[in-house]
Amino acid sequence: MKVLVMKNKEEASKRAFELLLADIKNGGHILGLATGSTPLDLYQQIVKSDLDCSKLISINLDEYVGIAPTNPQSYHYFMQHNLFDQKPFMKSFIPDGMNFNAAEVIKHYNQVLKNYPIDTQILGIGTNGHIGFNEPGTAFDSQTHQVKLTTATIEANARFFASAAEVPQKAYTMGIGSIMKAKHIILLAFGKQKAAALTATINGPLTTEVPASILQSHPNVTILADQAAASKL
Repeated sequence: MKVLVMKNKEEASKRAFELLLADIKNGGHILGLATGSTPLDLYQQIVKSDLDCSKLISINLDEYVGIAPTNPQSYHYFMQHNLFDQKPFMKSFIPDGMNFNAAEVIKHYNQVLKNYPIDTQILGIGTNGHIGFNEPGTAFDSQTHQVKLTTATIEANARFFASAAEVPQKAYTMGIGSIMKAKHIILLAFGKQKAAALTATINGPLTTEVPASILQSHPNVTILADQAAASKL
């Protein structure tokens, strides 16, 4: 595990883009992507660059259950608006949040991950140490699954909705076992609210109570944190 503490999120995102470019130049073409404010600067770096994404394949970590792709709060919409509209990929996969048949969604997404092994996985980290929507207590060998979101995660996401009551209660997510199969994992952590979770991830015991702690056992992880997120290391 390589930990790089950068001046701010802009510098960290710039470094993440450099690492991503290096992976692509070395033959990596399947990217695992995350949503939310954490990877936004990285995606802006991609959009502003001359990188040709037309031969790349993306597989997103997760999607809310019950939100249409056209809903501005869906992860489909986020990815289209912030990356794919400007930089079309050859193929892009995101769980189908409008399919309420969980078994069907899970089977399909596990097959996608089998067909397209991820070269570089971009991750954020939750204040409780979750990665994707894999909340504390999720098995380290988990594959794609439907999860009931915790109160903490719902409250954290409420800022994107008119009220907490509108935040979806469930999501489909790539499992921890699926994430760990990526050849290179780049985790971004910004802000003092992530400091405790990041410290537990790097220095704490390997425990399902801190899902991101599993990254200690991955052979190729780069953590990029701003000074605030690294303040407790």
